[in-house]
Amino acid sequence: MPKITGFKTIDVRFPTSRGLDGSDAMNKEPDYSAALVILETDDPNLEGHGFVFTCGRGNDLQCDAIALLAPYAVGRDLDDLSMSMGEFARSLVRDSQIRWLGPEKGVTQMAAGAVVTAAWDLVTKHAKKPLWKFLSDLSPEEIVELVDFRYITDALTKEEALEILRKAEPNRKANEAKLLEVGLPAYTTTPGWLGYTDEKMVRLAKQAVADGYKLIKLKCGGDLEDDKRRLRLAREAVGPDIKISIDANQVWDVNQAIEWIKGIGDVNLHWVEEPTNPDDVLGHAAIAKAIAPVKVATGEHGMNRIIFKQMLQAKSFSFMQIDATRVAGVNENIANILMAAKFGVPVCPHAGGVGLCEMVQHLAMFDAVAVTGHHAERVVEFVDHLHEHFVVPTNIQNAHYMPPLEPGAGSEMYSQSIADFTFPTGKEWISA
Repeated sequence: MPKITGFKTIDVRFPTSRGLDGSDAMNKEPDYSAALVILETDDPNLEGHGFVFTCGRGNDLQCDAIALLAPYAVGRDLDDLSMSMGEFARSLVRDSQIRWLGPEKGVTQMAAGAVVTAAWDLVTKHAKKPLWKFLSDLSPEEIVELVDFRYITDALTKEEALEILRKAEPNRKANEAKLLEVGLPAYTTTPGWLGYTDEKMVRLAKQAVADGYKLIKLKCGGDLEDDKRRLRLAREAVGPDIKISIDANQVWDVNQAIEWIKGIGDVNLHWVEEPTNPDDVLGHAAIAKAIAPVKVATGEHGMNRIIFKQMLQAKSFSFMQIDATRVAGVNENIANILMAAKFGVPVCPHAGGVGLCEMVQHLAMFDAVAVTGHHAERVVEFVDHLHEHFVVPTNIQNAHYMPPLEPGAGSEMYSQSIADFTFPTGKEWISA
């Protein structure tokens, strides 16, 4: 049976700052980047790919952290690994020496997530299933075994998780059929980058509506008058029936957030995303209470399941926005999805970054098939950047994510793209 024999890490960066793609109030000139890990096996045709998304500088530091944890995978038989992914994921976050750097947060937590993703990519390729399908086919007991319940049993116990999954189990076949037929609704941030001109924003907003999107998102928080002008132009461009959300990317203090959102005026906002520091559970709760009926969405920088637990308990948000590479990988996001299901909060994944659409769609689809089913509140972010570099790119039809049918976790880049954008030696950087 195939066995993991080694790994390599690669610093891959895309110069998106040149066109201000991805720009917001906090990240003014990002270079969308991936700290990539490839798990190698004794089968030359089988590799597992995982990565952490960053905005450029520091990507090399993230690669170094991944290299500290990837040896946990080396030597493992894939058949055994496929039946012990819960134990494997827990071993990464519980390393008694590396854990001291966190614990369970920051660079090391994200590094664990990259290795976990690469392992899932291997396991699902070996099983010849896409990740969403592999997870959805597991029994409730097998899914629960993937979750690390340490620190969250005051919000969700194993027994409660089993009850949620068993309740959903009879609907899996119908849920999967609907997923294959119509996909999952997407929303788009493509018009909304803060560095775009008004003309470009309006043009892209109109195009988004023509493409079938019912929700668009604009970056905000640089200047209140600019925000008011851009939102007014966006509302005029898309009409009264399209939802508009804004994303402050953590730039405000709590009181400032409340004042700013109220100062924007009546443009019928759907949600305000990341209005303050991502670790400020009580601050988000205060904002949510003060700006109602406008809702709060957050989570892309939520560092672990404990933060998500506390935000659910404190009613800090109305929409949970998991990210595929911020926490310790697939397993921890399963914990987040199950907690959200218990609290009745919809999971609307974040995907603004290289490869995040490709990866997080699997988690949303698992949720739609095996946990909460199809419902009107779930939307998955879509950003139309850099998909051409992935072996299995997202497939958007009529503003819906269509489920990938190819095996894997969606995290594999083309080898040529990796070579061209390796920093600083790839040809795209040498020629810059």
